[in-house]
Amino acid sequence: MNSDHWISAPIDAGRRRPKDEVVTASPAPHLPGAVLRPVRGHHAFEACVEQLATAIRLGVYPLGSTLPPERELAAMLHVSRATLREAMAALREAGLVQTTRGRGGGTVVTLKPRTPPARAAARISVARRSEWLDALEFRRIVESGAAYLAASATLDQEQRSQLERAHAEVAAASKAAQHRQADSRFHLTIASLSGSPRTVEAVTSVQATLHEMLLAIPVLGTNIAHSDRQHAALVRAIESGNAERARKTMEQHCDDTAALLRGLLV
Repeated sequence: MNSDHWISAPIDAGRRRPKDEVVTASPAPHLPGAVLRPVRGHHAFEACVEQLATAIRLGVYPLGSTLPPERELAAMLHVSRATLREAMAALREAGLVQTTRGRGGGTVVTLKPRTPPARAAARISVARRSEWLDALEFRRIVESGAAYLAASATLDQEQRSQLERAHAEVAAASKAAQHRQADSRFHLTIASLSGSPRTVEAVTSVQATLHEMLLAIPVLGTNIAHSDRQHAALVRAIESGNAERARKTMEQHCDDTAALLRGLLV
């Protein structure tokens, strides 16, 4: 199952964090280039907003982190700086980012994800439920394929370190929103290790939908503990090059999460 929910476990057993302390994470350097893709088609503005908002929601750019400069983001998305500025204005309007001008300024992620009450699940439309069920089936295919490809690849030391850091961040997250984003980064990191841009795109899509679904159910500690064990097994399978085991472990991981979500949402 996805370690998509928070379990109470302090990051540092040696001290307690003040209740209102904000832990600022830095973007994983390998993920923006993998997740943000050149915009295709005629809807550049909408595509920019969608990609950047998804990257923020999934924790590619964590809460409190600073987005890259306009010029760099525009180059990554293959859009004009004017289009990017329009997209950033929309993100500011939605409360996802805040921009300050002048020396030392920049655009900072201000999103504070929150878990709505469980009764929100009762308001989900039939069409949305159908879409979500389809996404769960698609996820099983693409994420198990990503794990297979990652385990089949010859990973260098930096790639192994990326996977291990992403795994460690999931275990270290002490708040629900931080844990959910760390989990997304872990799955996106596995996808990036596949070496397949289309696979990264597909995993990004299903993780975005999964994020919506998980916000509609309560936090379950048992789910997280089980998921943590599956994450550890995934890391071992990928690093040992056991592609079949990685695929089967990810399939089980997806199946367990899907069973939980179907039970609580459908």
